Amino acid sequence: MKGVRTRSLPGLLLALALAVMTVLAPQATAATQVTAATQVTAATSVSTIAAALRQSPVYVDSAASAQLSAADSGALARRIESAGKPLFIAVLPADYPTRNLFTDLRTATGVTGLYAIRLGDRFDARADSSVMPRTAVRNLVTSVQGENAKTQLTDFTNRALANMGGKAPASWGTSSNGATGVSTTALITTAAVLVAGGAGAYAIVRRNRRRHAEEQRAALDRLRVVVDEDITAFGEELDRLEFHPAEPRADDAMRADYERALDAYENAKQYMADARKPEDVRAVTQTLEDGRFSLAQLAARREGRPLPERRPPCFFDPRHGPSVSDAAWTPPGGAPREVPVCAADATRLADGRDPVVREVDTDYGRRPYWDAGPAYGPWAGGYFGGGILPGLLIGTTLGSIMAAPAYAADYGAGYGDFGGGDFGGGDFGGGYEGGDVSGADFDPGDFGGGFGDGGGFGDGGGGGGGDFSGGF
Repeated sequence: MKGVRTRSLPGLLLALALAVMTVLAPQATAATQVTAATQVTAATSVSTIAAALRQSPVYVDSAASAQLSAADSGALARRIESAGKPLFIAVLPADYPTRNLFTDLRTATGVTGLYAIRLGDRFDARADSSVMPRTAVRNLVTSVQGENAKTQLTDFTNRALANMGGKAPASWGTSSNGATGVSTTALITTAAVLVAGGAGAYAIVRRNRRRHAEEQRAALDRLRVVVDEDITAFGEELDRLEFHPAEPRADDAMRADYERALDAYENAKQYMADARKPEDVRAVTQTLEDGRFSLAQLAARREGRPLPERRPPCFFDPRHGPSVSDAAWTPPGGAPREVPVCAADATRLADGRDPVVREVDTDYGRRPYWDAGPAYGPWAGGYFGGGILPGLLIGTTLGSIMAAPAYAADYGAGYGDFGGGDFGGGDFGGGYEGGDVSGADFDPGDFGGGFGDGGGFGDGGGGGGGDFSGGF
């Protein structure tokens, strides 16, 4: 497959040049230009909307002009342009066809970004995962349901700009104020420049991907040391257990707990052996946590105690096992918060002593894992999952890094889904960032589903929350 992509590069560049000539040619004879955030009066085909969005971040269809005034759309466009982010907004009439709307618009526009559509009184959005994770998009859409057009689009814009990655496309602000004539020579020259630029861009993408792969390997190597310690510690717990399935007091439930713990140990070793990128580590630590809970259940059965509830592991060191309670803790220079703790650390905190913290090697010496850098996001995500991790890490180095759009783009880590993504694939596709011209080379899964699926409100016109959990 890689060979096919590499051999087709000349064809890709030629297609790019032809596409540019197709876009520019109508401008050679047209007497009007699309200006920023104005009501566009041309026929509302997807191509028309896409052409407008390549020139300005906001498109308001003439049939939907009552929803958003020219002054409001202009202010919205200026807000987006000043932020320099690839956010595209279209306001369309309620009866506009929705079948494949996001996919077709993204294909026609050809720019990596976040696309939001107000359709009558309905609202939805989609984004390339390099710009914003799907979980974050869904949560943003849900957060603005039920508002009027101006409030909804303003709120969505402000929240999106604060959390999305990428840069504004170079095509914004390039249209002139009057009619223009573009000569054939100019079109040919532009196409030639784009072909040459495309070859340079391809080389840059390849170089960036090689660098990215090297960074992945280095991060995984650093994680491997920590995860191997975790696996070894769990194996030692199994050795100290002194449980024999055939012992007189053993029953089927105990044997099932023990078997699950053994399977977790073997699976964790295999997952780590198969890991190729940092986010693969999440499956390892999640498996280890499942195994430790099975051991906690087994211990309770053997001692005749009530079975423990399923709780997250001890925040200070997941090797301590499942937590038994929550305790107040304040990191140095941070705000207080409740964290899950094991019995031993709960006692230490109650006595005014420091908990036993998991430290890892960094370039600056041994540090707590939450101050050790972005590579530990997938490791922590496997233990704690996405739901509680943001609150636990507020004010820490790892929490600040995870909240940044760049981390989300690299690790596929939305605020409810840390460490669960991918770095991209392929030689040419998958290397685009927000604002880059990728044409039709994008993941259709990022833009799939029916209109309204992104916000969890189905086919109706009202707003409502979805069934997903966690913040963005």
